[in-house]
Formats: sequence, structure tokens, C-alpha cells
Amino acid sequence: MVWLVIALALYRHQSIPEVVAHLDLVLPDEVNPDIAKSALTQARQRLGQAPLAQLFAMSSACWDERHQSGRSWRGLARYAVDGSTLRTSDSEENRAHFGAQAYASGVVASYPQLRLLTLTALATHLVRDAVFGAYGKNEMLYAKSLLDQVPDRSLTVFDKGFFSASLLLQLHRKGAQRHWLIPAKANSTWERLDQTPGDYRVRMKVSAQARQAEPELPGFWEARAIETTTRHGKKRILLTSLMDTKAYPANEIVRQYEERWRIETSYRELKQDLLGSELTLRSGTPETVYQEVWGALLAYNLVRLEMAEVAVEAEVRPVELSFTAALHYLRHEWGWMAIESPGKIPAHLTRLRHRLADLLITTKRGRACPRVVKNLPARYNSRTVMALK
Repeated sequence: MVWLVIALALYRHQSIPEVVAHLDLVLPDEVNPDIAKSALTQARQRLGQAPLAQLFAMSSACWDERHQSGRSWRGLARYAVDGSTLRTSDSEENRAHFGAQAYASGVVASYPQLRLLTLTALATHLVRDAVFGAYGKNEMLYAKSLLDQVPDRSLTVFDKGFFSASLLLQLHRKGAQRHWLIPAKANSTWERLDQTPGDYRVRMKVSAQARQAEPELPGFWEARAIETTTRHGKKRILLTSLMDTKAYPANEIVRQYEERWRIETSYRELKQDLLGSELTLRSGTPETVYQEVWGALLAYNLVRLEMAEVAVEAEVRPVELSFTAALHYLRHEWGWMAIESPGKIPAHLTRLRHRLADLLITTKRGRACPRVVKNLPARYNSRTVMALK
């Protein structure tokens, strides 16, 4: 059943009975070789989410540590934290548990949604930790529950929406050399502590509301501010806990922030490639929704783990391999492994890795057009009505 839940993410467009038959997941029974659909549903319910969550926790940290070797920046492993959403089936239980997006007009979204945050390794896209639950819960609260899994001697990159003294100070103080990097908000205020142009120290005041909620927070906190300009000419100020200007040059820190987009790519791989752009999860109850999401995260990490293993053998970076191609080949090979004898599995893995090593991502030319939202094509001709004067 654990393999079935993982396979439901890998074979997103197949029904549960089809996945069971394709991967030969039913134990042989000479009396009754067939299995009822209801038996599969009942087995999933008996399994619950706890074994999948525990398996993810045990494997994700192990796999990440295995493939951090040789991929650090100045001795720091690099991670990013960001959030996304997934849509659940519209059942009363899911709507009551997860909630849904409410618009300013008062209209509520047609489907319940869950909020998902991940701690993702920038070098490999392996998900080190994840937390998800009700849509209405603030992302900052979810992010704080990820901090315990951030390893020592690391740099975690955040989007500006996570700018919080409580979050960043907790990350920095809980371990050894656990650093952060985040862009300043437009309304951020601080006292400049030195006059070095473009790279200086600042002191910021912790808000009274934050200190009231967490009395252990200091009245002020310091950070390093680095001024930079994006390739589109937009000015940006990055704040970081990396205070040593010699050990961590400003231009290299800017490049580390530019790698933050890799977590967005990992969400695209998870939602569009792995889940096949299916907008709604299969499960109808909160317990099976949690189980399904843990299974999808395990499936995603299994693909990324194999890509990392291939990258070591091919002496390339894991992000230079195509996730889409790797996923297609893994689906194909796992289907064969289900019906082949165990002795042939090593040969399948060897063939798989030879294929993946040949599928390096080609260098793409830069964006030629500005990144703007385009109008959807109208179904009918538009007509403008002028008011009479």
C-alpha cells in the first residue's frame, strides 16, 4: 500500500485499479485473483498518513545529506523556503478542514485548497522537509515549523514575504552557522551603521507587536545590506546574516539569491510534470489528502534522487538533467521492473542511468519579450457602448 500511494503520483492519469494492475501490487491468491475497488480504498484508509510521513522524514534528510557533498557554496549548503497551494476534491470534510480562498467580493473558491511549504535544496531540488495543511493558516507559521530541519552550516533563501525578525532570528540562533538571505521590503526602515557604498550594516527595530507575542526577542537586530540592480534595471536591497565581507563577497551573495527561482521550478515539476497538471487531488477526506501529498513528495524525491545519482556518475550538476525526461524513463522502467525477475533489476537501472545521462538540458536563449500577462482570446467580438450626452 505504501508503494501504491507513491505510484498514484507517478501514474497520475491512471485509476487506482489500473496502477495496481500495472505494477502488480496485489499479492497472488489462487482462490480469488481479482480484488475489489472498495478493498483498495479500505486498505488506503487503514494505512493512514503516518507511515508515509515517517518514511518521507527518514529518507529526505538522508538523501539530501548524501548529495550535498561537493555542492556547497563557501562551505554552506544552500536551501530555499517558499509556499504553494494544491486543490482538493470538493467534499464537505475537505472544505471544513482545509478551507478555501475567499475573494474581496465575498465569493469563495469552488474547491478547497491546502497550503504547502517546502525546504528545498537548491543544488539538487530534493525536498528536505515539507509542511502543509489548512489554506487559511499564515505562511509565516508554517515556515517556522520548517526551521528545525534546516541543517547547520547552511544558507536559506527566502522571498520578501517571509521578512520577519522572529523567523530570521530563530533560524540564525537555533544552530551553528545557519544563515539567511532575503530581499528588503519597499517600506523597510533601518539605521545605517556604516557608510560603505553598496554594502553596509544596518540596525532594525523589532516591532512592539512581535515583542509582545515573543518577549524573548531583542529590541533591535542587525543585518548586512547589499544594494544590487536586476537585469531589468530594478534596484533591490538584499538583507543577510552573512556579516563577514571577506569570507562572503557581495557579488557572490547576489548570485545566490538569483538561484532562489529553483524552488519555483521544483513546484512546477511537482504540480505540472509529476501530477500531470491535474488541478485536483484524488482523495476525498483530509486523512487521505495528507497521505496523497506525502506520497507525491516521496515520488518527487525518488525522481530527483535518481537524477542526483546519475549526475554523480556523469560528472554534471543534477539541475542540468531534464526532470521531465527522467520522469518518463522512470515510469517506463518501473513498469518493467514490476513484472521482471529481481535479478534483472540492476540491468534496468544501468540502462536507465545511461539514458538519463544523455539527456542534458540545452542552454536556452534569454527572454526576448517582456514578462507580462496576456489577455485571453475573446470568444465573441467585443462592442463598446458609449453613453449619450
